Amino acid sequence: MDNTVRTGTELLWSALGGDPALLDRVSYGGPSGLLPARLPVMELARATVAVAGLAAVEREGAPGRVRVDDGAVATAFVSERHLRVDGRAPVNFAPLSRFWRASDGWIRTHANYPHHRAALLSALGVRGESVEAVQEAITGRTAVEAETAVYAAGGLAVALRTPEEWAAHEQGREVAARPLLTRERLDDAAPRRRSGPLRVLDLTRVIAGPVATRTLALLGADVLRVDPPGNPELPDQHADTDFGKRTAALDLESPSGRRTFDELLDAADVLVTGYRPGALDWFDLHRPGLVTAQLSAWGDHGPWGGRRGFDSLVQVATGIAVTEGSAEQPGALPAQALDHGTGYLLAAAVLRSLTEQDRDGGTRVVRLALARTGHFLTHTLPRYEPERYLTETDGPLGRLRHALSPVVYDGGPAGWARPPGVAGADAPAWTTP
Repeated sequence: MDNTVRTGTELLWSALGGDPALLDRVSYGGPSGLLPARLPVMELARATVAVAGLAAVEREGAPGRVRVDDGAVATAFVSERHLRVDGRAPVNFAPLSRFWRASDGWIRTHANYPHHRAALLSALGVRGESVEAVQEAITGRTAVEAETAVYAAGGLAVALRTPEEWAAHEQGREVAARPLLTRERLDDAAPRRRSGPLRVLDLTRVIAGPVATRTLALLGADVLRVDPPGNPELPDQHADTDFGKRTAALDLESPSGRRTFDELLDAADVLVTGYRPGALDWFDLHRPGLVTAQLSAWGDHGPWGGRRGFDSLVQVATGIAVTEGSAEQPGALPAQALDHGTGYLLAAAVLRSLTEQDRDGGTRVVRLALARTGHFLTHTLPRYEPERYLTETDGPLGRLRHALSPVVYDGGPAGWARPPGVAGADAPAWTTP
């Protein structure tokens, strides 16, 4: 078994508080070489899917194994690209969701939703939706100036930062100081579950949260997704991530809509939210015995704690786009892996909280953030570093840097008995009589 894969699963299962004895139930297979990247994206994908399956097996008390197939994992992590609606390919990024050249570097915007697109254009003083006009407006600003202006207007834009710049940034330091996920038990309340399927109230959008609730629906939960009536999910994202769910439009600002929502929440077992921290504070979402899973882009703390964000923007801010490309020509991960990975991890966290709640009771809260998943990918998961497998040896040819042998077994040789000598300089005879 690939030790890096197992290490990733072990790290995540430990963060979830799972029993390490269950790790032996996970097996891996399928084609190799998928989701190629400089960062260990495939390892993140395998591990997050593995712990979601392991949490499901644990909760069901089933004796079976969790089988993780690389082909299935890699395909699921780009599910939005494989989607076809009556043969039509999906629209994953709008024309104004892209990289732009600023006066001193790059900036990336996210304008898939109409209100975010309107905020972007307003912040830049651009009329219409001309790519050329937006580029001209951004060219006259530094990347950080554009970032600040667009966010102040309610839009979404992030300046490209190197890993070193993100590490020195106040939000980067905040993310690095926090755990991958947090799990809290707030009280000793009894679980809310009744007879029948688990009831999950879904207040999430885009990919990560919907992937989590799509997974819970797969496992038999009654998932009800609620969106504002005037701001539905984008059609192609709905088609990709709302399998197994029912969806409803509900105006939570109207008295009748609020009453209906309260009734739904009173009867729910799990609440999953994907809005920025503080956005739902004016609702009383606390219910004794409820399991609440909260997802955000940047985490709950730091100067960006209340900001909106998406996977593509987190990659740009945290230095991932530079790692996968360069500061001169930024790149991207081969999948929106922060979204998908966080989604499966969120589903696992909900299932583990339910398992612990069945045993010990208590109102439970779990919190995850795309930026923390990004930190796990860049700083915690083991990645291929050739230097680990190289050594240096002195000999007749000088000091050689060379690869270690991959043939390793208990009691076997640590290396070769001699370095290469000068070609043809040895006697034509065996070393032993």
